[in-house]
Amino acid sequence: MDVIRRQEAAALERLDPAVFDYYAGGAGNEQTLAENVQAWGRWWLRPRTMVDVSHVDPSVSLLGRRVAAPVVLAPMAAQRLLHPDGEVGAARAAARAGLPYTLSTRATTDVAEVCAAAGDGAVWFQLYVQTDRDATEAAVRHAVRSGVQALVLTVDLPVAGRRERERANPEIVLPEGVTLATHTGRPAASTIKPLGGWDAALRWEDIAWLQDIGDGTPVLVKGILTAEDAEAALAAGVQGVIVSNHGARQLDGVVPTAIALEEVAAAVEGRVPVLVDGGVRDGGDVVRALALGADAVLIGRPVAWALAADGEAGVTALLAAFAEDVERALALCGCPEIGAVRRDRVRLAAW
Repeated sequence: MDVIRRQEAAALERLDPAVFDYYAGGAGNEQTLAENVQAWGRWWLRPRTMVDVSHVDPSVSLLGRRVAAPVVLAPMAAQRLLHPDGEVGAARAAARAGLPYTLSTRATTDVAEVCAAAGDGAVWFQLYVQTDRDATEAAVRHAVRSGVQALVLTVDLPVAGRRERERANPEIVLPEGVTLATHTGRPAASTIKPLGGWDAALRWEDIAWLQDIGDGTPVLVKGILTAEDAEAALAAGVQGVIVSNHGARQLDGVVPTAIALEEVAAAVEGRVPVLVDGGVRDGGDVVRALALGADAVLIGRPVAWALAADGEAGVTALLAAFAEDVERALALCGCPEIGAVRRDRVRLAAW
């Protein structure tokens, strides 16, 4: 969409190059970074005509809550690096748009402040499990007390990926007065360094521990690319699965999410919601994802560029344009509501 291109150009102009690369970069040679976007376009849309689309309803029920469109704002670290409005501004924009906002563990604003800013809007909390399990437990309990509506456990980062752009800038200093939130009240870091310190021993058995300390808050696992892991997640008792390759920031050369999605959705068989991120850039991509079995998508980098371009107002503009494009794509595919999007709406082109 043109709004994404314009906002990315503005972000490139306004951000320090090291900061831009931190959000823009992927792992390795960035093959998967490119293919995440390209793969959606390999699914050709198959519209149906002569359908009454004088009224199109893009809303959907997600984790027991009606949201305006099948779109969730993905977790991204340190958003006050992008703009002073940071996580608070993005969460407010999402709430106004009727969409869930996902707060990163590595945020620059405490989860309680973000939940308060979002008001009645849905806030999800993305979680990295630290080797210090007590610190993780404290953060989860604080997030639940603050009102988060889901815990999004990231499972594809036992070790950090080889991110060449990030390695070229090993330490990014946060703006004056800004620190990484610990979500526990402990002192926080004032620099962004390459990822580390997460628990590489995390196992499916730990889902029960997370559900216990989360006091019944739904747990979604983010980072699933295979039917086998989807089935393991269901056996562990999760309430949702997110098909993700971490925005192509972990292992280069892995399957693009647009290709992995159908396999995962088939394994889940509708037992829990399936979401997908990675390269989703317009309403047509959202329709493709729904046709392949997703209940919703997450968008990440477009939100980063919107925030960098114009803070909260930029995110508001992006989400309005995205919602309009989802509605347009549904109408042009002959789908007056989300339930009308079925597998026959897409066909895989030759790779």
